[in-house]
Amino acid sequence: MIENSVNDGDDVVGSASLQRGGRQKVHVIACGAIAREILAVARMNGLDHIELTCLPAIWHATPEKIAPGVEQAIAEARAAGAARVFVAYADCGTGGLLDLVLAREGVERLSGPHCYSFFSGNEAFAAREDDVTTFFLTDFLARQFEAFVIEPLGLDRHPELRDIYFGNYEKLVYLSQQEDTELQVKAREAAARLGLAYEYRFTGYGDLEHELKALAAPKTAD
Repeated sequence: MIENSVNDGDDVVGSASLQRGGRQKVHVIACGAIAREILAVARMNGLDHIELTCLPAIWHATPEKIAPGVEQAIAEARAAGAARVFVAYADCGTGGLLDLVLAREGVERLSGPHCYSFFSGNEAFAAREDDVTTFFLTDFLARQFEAFVIEPLGLDRHPELRDIYFGNYEKLVYLSQQEDTELQVKAREAAARLGLAYEYRFTGYGDLEHELKALAAPKTAD
């Protein structure tokens, strides 16, 4: 049962608690861009021991903020009594800086380089060779395309920059977590706006679901 809702707008910060059925609470620090998906996975799988804190989704556009922001969130969670912390970020453009923080803090994170990979399944994503010239959308980015792609790149003010940013891309691939026809329309419109071919792939929650489910197991001592 969610006690506090988590908004997935363009400045996502918040927390939600799920009732815990006797299992050790796990404090999950997550990118706000996957808040909706984490809560969906938790509900579907009865992961009622998760306490979720979300950091601003807009850091997707400023990844240099992620490592220090996560470090601060870990400190705050531990100060509030969290015994176990898990970070629901991939590397997400930090260039390894997030992993340095997590190694120092003794905290694990989601596997993979970014959300496109773990939603696809990290092994499956790594095996594809046709994605070098691909621009990806997730459900979140399909919903928030204007706020998280167009505006940060200045394309709302300078549309002539489109081909400078996207001239080396060939297609836009929409990696869909939920089959939603309205989001598919938005994703097609995004592809057209960027001048790219469109491809749809339903992924579901991929490795995000597998790794969150694994949090239900007791953490063993090293």
